Amino acid sequence: MDTKDTTALSKQENFVQIGKFTLFSISAGIIQVVVFTLLEERMHLPYWPSYLSALIASVLYNFTVNRRFTFKSANNIPKAMLQLGIYYALFTPLSTWWGDALVRHGFSDYLVLGGTMVINLVTEFSVNRFIIYRTSMNTRGQEKAR
Repeated sequence: MDTKDTTALSKQENFVQIGKFTLFSISAGIIQVVVFTLLEERMHLPYWPSYLSALIASVLYNFTVNRRFTFKSANNIPKAMLQLGIYYALFTPLSTWWGDALVRHGFSDYLVLGGTMVINLVTEFSVNRFIIYRTSMNTRGQEKAR
């Protein structure tokens, strides 16, 4: 029986994990910006539906790749999705509200989007690392060995 604590990471492993999360989040950010731009510039939707649709697309992608490659978790997928859903149930209305308010006050749509994406990166990493995958990191692949 392997008794290695899968959640105790070395300093180097923590940096690698943060790096992976950041790189995957950047790729999710590219998805978000592309969807946002298509909806706002091509379909001429207002800020909030463009933002909300783009956020949903990036969250689905980011959840999938980070669960598999960053946190390497065999955690119950519906449970992990529910936990992330709770985070987004708070983050989404707040970020939609402040984003729409800032845009109405003359701030650039893309500056607001970029700032919101940075806030999302930091807070979502914290939720994933310290709540959702806190006890299940590096368990992917071990479920078959048992």
